[in-house]
Amino acid sequence: MPTLKVPAYFRSSGSIAVAMAVMSVATYGFTMIAARILGTRTFGAFASLMATLLVIGVLQLGLQTTAARRISADPEHVEQIERIILRVTYRASLALGAVLLLLTPVINWVLRLDSLATAAMVGITSIPVTIMGGQAGILQGERRWWPLAVLYVANGVPRLVLGTAMILWRPTEFSAMVGVALGAIAPVLVGAYALRRDRPEGRRSDIHGARAVIKETLHNSQALLAFLALSSVDVIVARNVLPEHEAGLYAGGLIMTKAVLFLPQFVVIVAFPSMSTPRERRRALTRSLAMVAGLGVASTLGAWVLSGLALTFVGGEEYASIEEKLWLFAVLGTVLAMLQLLVYAVLARQGQRSVYFVWMTLIALIIGGLQANSLEALLIWVTLIDAALFAILLGLSLWIVKEPLPEPEKTSV
Repeated sequence: MPTLKVPAYFRSSGSIAVAMAVMSVATYGFTMIAARILGTRTFGAFASLMATLLVIGVLQLGLQTTAARRISADPEHVEQIERIILRVTYRASLALGAVLLLLTPVINWVLRLDSLATAAMVGITSIPVTIMGGQAGILQGERRWWPLAVLYVANGVPRLVLGTAMILWRPTEFSAMVGVALGAIAPVLVGAYALRRDRPEGRRSDIHGARAVIKETLHNSQALLAFLALSSVDVIVARNVLPEHEAGLYAGGLIMTKAVLFLPQFVVIVAFPSMSTPRERRRALTRSLAMVAGLGVASTLGAWVLSGLALTFVGGEEYASIEEKLWLFAVLGTVLAMLQLLVYAVLARQGQRSVYFVWMTLIALIIGGLQANSLEALLIWVTLIDAALFAILLGLSLWIVKEPLPEPEKTSV
């Protein structure tokens, strides 16, 4: 049977950068279209649903990091790891979906949706979203960049097309969520096709049992939840300590922060397998940090020199009073991007205690942030506290990986 020949570039890690750029543009595009078509009230409900899915998505990321780390660190048992990961992924996705469906009345009440059907879409959508995590982790660990790139594109473009079609047909939050759910099926189909190989399980190891995989997934998920909270809680603090107008300006500035944070996401995806391998992790960490820092500096300079263009991206003349401060929000995004890489470096070496520093920093950020009396004071505090955590994790990571660690003993049968 003839196979499609893929150009060498797209088989390399460079395809991930292109794919994630396409995914980000498609996702951002759908958000902008939804905001215009749905109107403020309906879009507010839809945004709260997407934020809920973002939090629930830490399980997806936990499965992805577990799969990628185990396959990268122990390629001799890739067949066994792949089977276990998929088995755990399918069961975890169905369990999560069932729990969320049972919690439909709670979701409906908390998000003030007045629609049980809309609230139920959270549970339904969580199933394909979670499955994608396990599939992506296997492809990432095996460094199969082309199918992983196609999977990421499928995670963005179908959402844009199907989601837009649904809200044009009926501009409600329920229709928007149906579009998101349908779009979430596409990457699962891509992942299933890419992993369709039928091969013997090969060598087995006791360290890759289902219980060990579940334990690592839960550890990774709570670590990523801590970072997600750390990178998002300041907007909630702003709403509690700043006047409504200033809180809105701060939220607008955070659009720049999030853009800079997600810009080097492809670096994390490509570097993580290498950071999971003792012989490669130090070089991978230092080179990746340099790349992320370089992108952050370029973004910050762009926000400073081209502040007018940056303001258009943030929201237009309504946010003109923070135009001169947009480069500071870009600095915060740069710190968070480098911090995110270090959190993944901790997960790659399965650091346990380092994660405690993330939770402690979150508490400190909230306590100190509640004392802020201006937008500038809050922004400076958040940047400094995140920078302090970055310095701590960087020092720990460089000290721990200063010499290659011995390969763990494997028990094979």
